[in-house]
Amino acid sequence: MDSMMALRAHTRGGPEVLAYESAPRPTVGEGEVLIAVHAAGITFDELAWPETWVSEGVERTPVIPSHEFSGVVAEVGDGVAGLSVGDEVYGLVPFDRDGAAAEYVSVPATSVGARPRTVSHVVAAAAVLPALTAWQALVDQAALQPGRRVLVHGGAGGVGAFVIQLAVALGASVTCTVHAADVEYVLALGAERVINTDEESLDAETGVFDVVIDAVGRETPEALFAALRRGGRLITLQEPPSQELADEYGVTALFFIVTAERDGLARVADMIDTGALKVGVAATFPLADGRAAYESGAFRRSRPGKTVLVVRD
Repeated sequence: MDSMMALRAHTRGGPEVLAYESAPRPTVGEGEVLIAVHAAGITFDELAWPETWVSEGVERTPVIPSHEFSGVVAEVGDGVAGLSVGDEVYGLVPFDRDGAAAEYVSVPATSVGARPRTVSHVVAAAAVLPALTAWQALVDQAALQPGRRVLVHGGAGGVGAFVIQLAVALGASVTCTVHAADVEYVLALGAERVINTDEESLDAETGVFDVVIDAVGRETPEALFAALRRGGRLITLQEPPSQELADEYGVTALFFIVTAERDGLARVADMIDTGALKVGVAATFPLADGRAAYESGAFRRSRPGKTVLVVRD
């Protein structure tokens, strides 16, 4: 069997269990494509996701992390239409499959789209997960309409930055919460108003917003429910929100997990190519230094954006 170099973990754990080593090159099944990976975006807490380690109740170690990629189609499986060897693409690997921190990754063809042409593979890989998450949160979950008032909790984060830009592009008025150091950054992304959480409290924002996106953490503050008008929508990205609080405040509270779909990838690529979306890259590491890339999540980054593994120049 052909081999490749990859970042793998043979036992559950954090970055310390990752090793750069030779691994079997994946095969391509029906409806799948093999990608020669050029760049792979990482999510620092993905090693804590159950899906990273288990598929349909079965442990699947050794595993390869990273689910965002940009690269070139190397092989096309039976039943695949619209993709050919040599196509430059980007996309999202399903979370319960081996990922893109490797020289090759096999993915369903439906998880792949033509990559944005005006940016590098590194930038394209950095956009996939946060941009698709932001789009699906605003359009599919919140049903955002022009003129609505949106609060983005955690506007300087990887997803939050895309939520701001997309909400503005969709005609919304955007307020966001950030720490003092990130105020100018989110204003440059299009936020009309910023709540500096180092100096201000969310408690004063009552019944103001049509849509709230919680892009921060696992426990959604009650103040975010209170910030919505009755009938408004709260979308969380980490854990399901409290339905008791949703009922108390008369709002709809939803949680979802992002999925890859070609139409969404095409929309994101077009917005990047037309300049409507700016993509931040915080740091890059060669694939061989993948463990260090994941370890870097423990430190405050000097600039916002994704951390990306460079697999091929």
